[in-house]
Amino acid sequence: MARYNGPRVRIMRRLGVPLFGLSRKSTQKRPYPPGQGAQNRRYKFSEFKKKLIEKQKLRYNYGIGERHLRRLMSEAKKSHEPTGLVLLRSLEQRLDNVVFRLGIAPTIPAARQLVGHGHILVDGQRVDIPSYRIQPGQEVSVTEKSRKIEAITNCVENPSLRPPAYLSFDPATLTGRMESLPAREDVPIQVDEQLVVEFYAQRL
Repeated sequence: MARYNGPRVRIMRRLGVPLFGLSRKSTQKRPYPPGQGAQNRRYKFSEFKKKLIEKQKLRYNYGIGERHLRRLMSEAKKSHEPTGLVLLRSLEQRLDNVVFRLGIAPTIPAARQLVGHGHILVDGQRVDIPSYRIQPGQEVSVTEKSRKIEAITNCVENPSLRPPAYLSFDPATLTGRMESLPAREDVPIQVDEQLVVEFYAQRL
């Protein structure tokens, strides 16, 4: 499944939750699914639909394809820790997500663009792979030439979310550090990861 490039608020309305990594916009004006008559329609979801929705929340919020999410799930199942927690941790450790959570970019798609264009350093080395997994102790910073980019400075002044506990950030140098592995409470979206695990239980 290809990466989604369509209307972002429409996706959040369909899934029923704000996805901070996908868009800064809110669904408060129309807090119901898209479509004619959706405001007054009553919905009954099957167990499969409930699991699918939880899976789609992760896919759209973190901007990853189905194949990549399956690969992360396969890795998580091999861990001795809870599969759902390991999956969420792997998504939070992605470089594009870390750039977003540090407040350097307004959304994960914007962070992905910064990474892809070579504006981001990891431990002083340029890394242009959005899926690169940051480990505790590693530093993420903006290249010296890119520190004056207006989009970056504006975002640092008005971040979408506060940096989570597992990250520290120095706005003066635009340098962040992963202090520890992400915890469950660090995930900013409303998602039942156990339903995602159950969705893939018979598909891997």
